Amino acid sequence: MKFSYTAKKADGTIYENTFVSETKTDLFNKIKQSGDVLVSYKIQDDNKINQAFENFFSNLSKIKMIDKIIFARNLANMLEAGLSLTRAISVMEKQIKNKKLKKIYNELNLDISAGKSFHDALSRFDHVFPPVFISMVKAGEEGGNLADSLKSIANQMDSTYKLQKKIKGAMIYPSVIVIVMILIGIIMMIFVVPKLTATFKDVGTELPGSTKVVIFVSEFLRNHYILLPIFLLIIMTVIYNILHTKGGRNAFDRFVIKLPIFGEIIKESNSAKTARTMSSLIGSGVDLIQSIDITNEVVQNNLYKKVLAEVRENVEKGKPMSDVFNKYENIYPIFVAEMINVGEETGKLASMLQGVAVFYENEVDQKTKDLSTIVEPILMVFIGIAVGFFAISMISPMYSVMNNI
Repeated sequence: MKFSYTAKKADGTIYENTFVSETKTDLFNKIKQSGDVLVSYKIQDDNKINQAFENFFSNLSKIKMIDKIIFARNLANMLEAGLSLTRAISVMEKQIKNKKLKKIYNELNLDISAGKSFHDALSRFDHVFPPVFISMVKAGEEGGNLADSLKSIANQMDSTYKLQKKIKGAMIYPSVIVIVMILIGIIMMIFVVPKLTATFKDVGTELPGSTKVVIFVSEFLRNHYILLPIFLLIIMTVIYNILHTKGGRNAFDRFVIKLPIFGEIIKESNSAKTARTMSSLIGSGVDLIQSIDITNEVVQNNLYKKVLAEVRENVEKGKPMSDVFNKYENIYPIFVAEMINVGEETGKLASMLQGVAVFYENEVDQKTKDLSTIVEPILMVFIGIAVGFFAISMISPMYSVMNNI
């Protein structure tokens, strides 16, 4: 490979040059032996087609949350076992199969070997490693307890990951049922209803209003089936654009927390996420203002972002955080404010927040387990109404036909 690089001499002079080698490590060794510092480098591959294909397939490989959890946990274990940071990352680079992650590990190692701190090296990949990850690594490096910080990162991300999986898992069952119902309905409209419609036309009986509606939908699906995906695409595009406006997003965020059953789960999951993130950051030595800012980036709902922004203002003015959480008990449950108040008074804010996180994670876990029990009868009623409407619409004209005969 051919590298173009920028380096800095001992006297501060910056220069550019090129170097041909099989690996990036050779480039670094060359710069190190000369006593210079590598500032930046770029691969200049003569075979641009091969390089383009390599970059394309590398970008296809997605870095999952579980990959980052494993990275933090394994790195912490290897550091505790006495391995240097660069060697630990090299070991993980050899074991990983994800090409994109393998490349990132290699880049991290080169940056660290070139004299950069670990958190600075991670900052180059802030699209992969979230702010909470980088900030906790920085606090760990500055405090001399990087392994402990990495363990805290792994635990924090693992808790968040499990919480998200539980919520998604609870939504799978009702989603599958609704999708199957829609597909069955479309099949019946296209293949079953037309045969019954032909019978009604032959007899010439007067049709009820509900039957006319079913026949209209059936004929529309058969004659204008191309319009259906276009219509759905337009609706999805409009919804997408509305949700990406400030007013639309705020309206949606207010709507979801007021939903029956799901609203409480959303409130409790956001409370758990807020408490877990802030607890991990404060416990790792990150200052309170920065912890609030990073937590603000972690939560997705704009209502929670607004509360955390106000919390930040209070802290900057020297006021307690609990005052703000008390004001918004319709968003954050009152238990959150009470525990934060105790934490502020006793100086054990991190441990109190961890208790809040554990409590609401358990609450969400229980509610998601109960969700299928609650949703199942609701779905059964919904299915019964849909089937009953269809049956009445199609069967009542049959009685008229029989009477005419």
